[in-house]
Amino acid sequence: MDLQTRKLNAIEYLIGLKDEKIFRKIESSIFEIRKGSKTEKRLKPFTQKQLIERAEQSNHDYKNGNFKTQSELERESLNW
Repeated sequence: MDLQTRKLNAIEYLIGLKDEKIFRKIESSIFEIRKGSKTEKRLKPFTQKQLIERAEQSNHDYKNGNFKTQSELERESLNW
């Protein structure tokens, strides 16, 4: 089923909906999704100091064997 058909089905469902409680849940979910997208716009870039600290931590982790290989990540992603 394509996206357009799914949207039309959702609209038809909402039009026929009589339960205020269910509609309120759907409505709050929609507003939470919109609110989340606004949060992304407020993200700030890392400072130079933060980037250096992250790079140093990554090097430390690598030297201590705290990493996964590409093969391990690919196997792990099969279960997502």
